[in-house]
Amino acid sequence: MSSTNRITKPHEIVERALELSTADGCVVIADEGSSANLRWAGNALTTNGVTRSRTLTVIATVDGKEGTASGVVSRSAVTADDLEPLVRAAEAAARGAGPAEDAQRLVTGTPASPDFTDAPAETSSAVFADFAPALGEAFARAREGGRELYGFANHELVSTYVGTSTGLRLRHDQPNGTLELNAKSPDRQRSAWAGRSTRDFKDVDPTVLDAELAVRLGWAERKIDLPAGRYETLLPPTAVADLLIYQMWSAAARDAVEGRTVFSKPGGGTRLGEKLSDLPLSLRSDPNAPGLESAPFVIAHSSGDDASVFDNGLPVPATEWIADGHLNRLSTTRHTAGLTGMQLSPGFGNLILDAGGEKSLEEMVAATERGLLLTCLWYIREVDPATLLLTGLTRDGVYLVENGQVVGEVNNFRFNESPVDLLSRASEAGRTEKTLPREWSDWFTRAAMPALRIPDFNMSSVSKGV
Repeated sequence: MSSTNRITKPHEIVERALELSTADGCVVIADEGSSANLRWAGNALTTNGVTRSRTLTVIATVDGKEGTASGVVSRSAVTADDLEPLVRAAEAAARGAGPAEDAQRLVTGTPASPDFTDAPAETSSAVFADFAPALGEAFARAREGGRELYGFANHELVSTYVGTSTGLRLRHDQPNGTLELNAKSPDRQRSAWAGRSTRDFKDVDPTVLDAELAVRLGWAERKIDLPAGRYETLLPPTAVADLLIYQMWSAAARDAVEGRTVFSKPGGGTRLGEKLSDLPLSLRSDPNAPGLESAPFVIAHSSGDDASVFDNGLPVPATEWIADGHLNRLSTTRHTAGLTGMQLSPGFGNLILDAGGEKSLEEMVAATERGLLLTCLWYIREVDPATLLLTGLTRDGVYLVENGQVVGEVNNFRFNESPVDLLSRASEAGRTEKTLPREWSDWFTRAAMPALRIPDFNMSSVSKGV
């Protein structure tokens, strides 16, 4: 067996791909993933399994008279025999492309990760060692209570290795766990949902979630029809996360400068420094936030207005996007920072909103004279990028609160709201807590948010969905 065929470890694959490169610059990203999952329906487990994956991305850069071009090729299940064709494909793509607008010198000077040559981290069914018995207990309680539990638990662990021709050798291990639990009445006329984000399933208890859902199914025994309109509304942390994640996805500095987003100032410029809320809101990202840890350096598999393959390995600092209610930063790459004259602010791997509130959602309900309590949002879509007007639906329980008590479940609604506008109208923020964004959980899970009280949330029409 040749020495090439013995190349199987991620760091070896990265090194070999760099050796094979004949381009002027090269970045190699190896993503080694594993996942374990449980699924259940009708108070019984249905499936479980463990999977493995490998994806290799090669970014070749070629210098020319008119500038530097880049070529990016990604392939899965890569073996040693696949390396040279992959590298050559990336080089061919670079040589066939025009100069890259975002071209910069590849990053240098970042200390190597001490575990770069270690084997990738892996998850397994053992991650559910404590969770699975508790889930069985939740099933038993649900059967006794006349309700059925559906849902899934998924745990992923991705080890990412980044190597460059400029000497970077970086690694990041990213665990990511999600738990979604749905309780239904046997006649399927009542439904309630709860979700949690976790790194290791040691901080989630399905029996606690089941007890919460039992209360909500009890609320839903009384049905109340309400028309469309504006209602005082309590948005739970999961709904706040879904809205603000979309807001951050729309917060690229270049788009704002060019007048294409809600953060563009009429007549030119951006809204940086503008007061967005009377509440002392802080919206921030921090790779070292406890329980929400994310990559401390840029990992970019492709380029766009909010990411650049040339920035791979660039350190990602803690960033306060909104400070004391004022717009403080917009996201930039090195290229867009130069174009706009703004401070370099690479993208975000987690999102935390805090306004100093101390009340739980239950305490906010108790302080409500009359209003709506939401469970979650789904099918969120953009209507107008200039105002960031979003539309979507409520799901799995909208409840009427009167004199501090939930008095019944009302019909679902379609809403039309801008998260930026909601921040300006929010009258109260509760206690910040880790949450699972339901709509975006396939793409983004590391969030901590408070509940928000909105005096006049726009329920634009009635929805007949559950």
